[in-house]
Amino acid sequence: MEQVFPRPSITFIFALICLFGKKTEAAKNRTNETTDEQRLYTYLLQNYDSNTRPVFNAAQPVNVTIGISLTQIFDVDERNQVIETSIWLDQGWRDEKFIWDPEEYNGLKVFRMPCVSIWRPDIVLYNSADDHNSGYMQSLAMVHSDGRVFWPPIVKYRSTCNIDITYFPFDDQICKLKLGSWAYDGLQVEIFPKENPVDLTNFVKNGEWDLIKVWSIRNQITYPCCPEHFPDVTFYIHIRRRTLYYTYNIIMPCVMLSMLTLAGFWMKPEGGEKVTLGLTVLLAFSVFMLLIAENMPATSSFMPLIGIYLTTIMSMTSLSVILAVLTSNINQRGRNQLAVPRVLSRVLTFLGKIMCMEVLFIRPKQRNSDNLNSQSKSKMDHRLHRYRGDRQHQFMRNTDSGCLIDYENGTSNSQSRTVCSRDTQIVHQPGSRENDDTNKDLTVILKKLDALIEKEDKREEGEFLIKQWVEVAEIAYRFFFWIFVFGIGFGSLFILVIYPLYKKAETIGDSL
Repeated sequence: MEQVFPRPSITFIFALICLFGKKTEAAKNRTNETTDEQRLYTYLLQNYDSNTRPVFNAAQPVNVTIGISLTQIFDVDERNQVIETSIWLDQGWRDEKFIWDPEEYNGLKVFRMPCVSIWRPDIVLYNSADDHNSGYMQSLAMVHSDGRVFWPPIVKYRSTCNIDITYFPFDDQICKLKLGSWAYDGLQVEIFPKENPVDLTNFVKNGEWDLIKVWSIRNQITYPCCPEHFPDVTFYIHIRRRTLYYTYNIIMPCVMLSMLTLAGFWMKPEGGEKVTLGLTVLLAFSVFMLLIAENMPATSSFMPLIGIYLTTIMSMTSLSVILAVLTSNINQRGRNQLAVPRVLSRVLTFLGKIMCMEVLFIRPKQRNSDNLNSQSKSKMDHRLHRYRGDRQHQFMRNTDSGCLIDYENGTSNSQSRTVCSRDTQIVHQPGSRENDDTNKDLTVILKKLDALIEKEDKREEGEFLIKQWVEVAEIAYRFFFWIFVFGIGFGSLFILVIYPLYKKAETIGDSL
């Protein structure tokens, strides 16, 4: 069965044709219409040349105002003496070709235009450490109806900075950014700072440096190439190093190592461990010196404060090693049977009293060798007299016989008296041969006793000299200990505290 479709009416077809025609006409009208900004952009760039200054009178300069919004200090490279900053460079001037009536463009007073389409002052960083051909960010320029133009590109400057490391790590640095026109002189482009040339509302703090102050100064310089003056605006950035990192990683270890140097003075003078300890501490200080030298510029103009401190402590540590060797040598001089000089004994006795040390062996009255020999000789004579005693009263007790024999030799004729018990009698005859043998034996015994006494006296004298030199070494080492305590304490206090405070009050105050 064949299906029959209804035919469209003529009215319906006519309605579709009319609707399609209206849409085509509306699209055509929209294509022919332009926006206010399009009309303004076309009007402003009509007969506009971005390569010429925007003034109708060539004798009039273009007044350019400059300001910066410092957002961040990326890095301060002390070794290469470069500072890296992120800045919004605010530039403003008046373009006499960009003037229109806002009423003709539905109240449009500010118009954003591509910066490549307009004239811009050739503001460059004179002390740049980067490539000058990199240019600025191609941001839009805000053009006002009265001809004012504001262009704030974001730039990342790497500028040279004279780094003064005299007070490192308590140093302040003042770096400058010198901004000005490179080709135009002051008769063509005048440079002025803005009313508020520095904006720090968006500044991000740096972990190593504190921002103290930023200010600007306008300068006019005449270069040898040209008789005209060239104006510029120089921004000064005053930063101060944060010392917490260096305090915990450099200063505190150095102070602890200096304490180890002092600990070596409490070791015995005859030991050689103090020399090993001193050399170990000296090597540790050398490592710190190398770490600091890696980050410092290779210049002879400045000497860092921490370097002075390390050099001072290393010098005292080296001196402590020398003194350790010296005191060890002094301690061994007593074994060579050398007497302590009288002047040295007096000085050390005085120092011992000052340091509240008990002086036993090196008093001046005991240091006279003649008195020592005379005392030893009198002592020997006393002992000989005790053993010999001209043999006036010598008693021999015979435990077997129970008799006590008394010999009296007061004269050339010997007399003897024998006292015995009831049952035993011993008769002594003075001129007998037995008596002569006994006298010979006594003489030999007395000679041997004299040799033993003399040997004992020499041993006692040697021990006395050893004790004297040991006491000399102890007093000298204690005296050097207190010198090192005051030296390290005063040096650390002056170099790390007093001198930086003096710098902050004087040097930075003068530079500002």
